[in-house]
Amino acid sequence: MTSEPDARTCGSEEGWIVRDIFNRVGDRWTLLVMRMLEPGRQRFTALRKAVPGISQRMLTLTLRQLERDGLVARTVFAEVPPRVEYELTPLGLTLMPHIISLAGWALEHETEIRGHRDAFDGEGAA
Repeated sequence: MTSEPDARTCGSEEGWIVRDIFNRVGDRWTLLVMRMLEPGRQRFTALRKAVPGISQRMLTLTLRQLERDGLVARTVFAEVPPRVEYELTPLGLTLMPHIISLAGWALEHETEIRGHRDAFDGEGAA
């Protein structure tokens, strides 16, 4: 049984998982990496090319964190040279509709948000 989190839950000791997952998906690279993995299995080099601006180190760290959380699976093939592929797990796939929804919301309200930011920034400069 799942319950809808409220402000008390998110701010409580028990709300650590909510804050932790928000931090994970809110970092600079996680959403992009997960989005690139949504269509299916990818090799590391293909992911690096698909995510503009990400360094090899940051991609490695991001993939390791996602693997640790059970959102991404890493498969190593015993070949020479070794081949490694990454894919979203069933758990990771359940997160994708929420990520896409949030991204859609941001795009839908981009103009409004920019207007509010411009107004706010203009007030601070006065």
